[in-house]
Amino acid sequence: MAQASLEPVLYEAKDGVALLTLHRPERLNAWTRALSKRYFDLLEQADSDPDVRAIVVTGAGRGFTAGADMDVLQGSAEAVAIDPRPQTFPLTIRKPVIAAINGACAGIGFVLALTCDVRFAAAGAKFTTAFVRRGLVAEHGCAWLLPRLVGHGIALDLLLSGRVFLAEEALGMGLVSRVHAPEALLPETLAYARELATHCSPAAMAEVKAQVYAAYAEGLDDSVSDANRRMLASFSRPDFREGVQSFLAKRPPRFEPLEAKPGRSGA
Repeated sequence: MAQASLEPVLYEAKDGVALLTLHRPERLNAWTRALSKRYFDLLEQADSDPDVRAIVVTGAGRGFTAGADMDVLQGSAEAVAIDPRPQTFPLTIRKPVIAAINGACAGIGFVLALTCDVRFAAAGAKFTTAFVRRGLVAEHGCAWLLPRLVGHGIALDLLLSGRVFLAEEALGMGLVSRVHAPEALLPETLAYARELATHCSPAAMAEVKAQVYAAYAEGLDDSVSDANRRMLASFSRPDFREGVQSFLAKRPPRFEPLEAKPGRSGA
């Protein structure tokens, strides 16, 4: 059930998918301390809910998030410290986090998109890093994340120029995986998330997510060794047997949910 409309982020869970909607449409979902805390709290809640197997993040109204609320930033540097958890916190969530980028995606909103695991966008959605045009550096780890998604040359173009580019260009550079008509974006993203929730092992998805982000800092030999270790461990788990049996029986798999993460009890 959706939370009260006054919340800066709404939460709804259905069919194995948690939908988080950034909910400051009158400000294009501009980022604030309250929105940041609520978003991270709800990610933890979804991570701990055994009925949730995938997470979708989108924005209410015309924007995904147009960056930090400039009314907040007009104060002091203290305003930037929006949450003690780092902006890369979504990378620690064990379940896949999928962005449905429905409109303006700028500044810290761009970072939010980078910290999702998969990104879909509405045709014509506008993107910009924006930082240099506000006298700022590449914030919150995006100088590390962005080159790994699009390559160093394109990353430097986007970060140095702060130029606006559209979803169609984002698709060509590999920043987003799919572009849909605006009215189809959320239904298509939810359908993708339900596919993961229905057919993919939660434990295996958590392992793959951890494996991919760990591999960012590893050499090839270390990555292969890590993959071999994880693969041998997976052979002994119930999900492997269920995956094989369901395939042979031509039926949907019945994978067990993830157990709640220690110390993470939800919002």
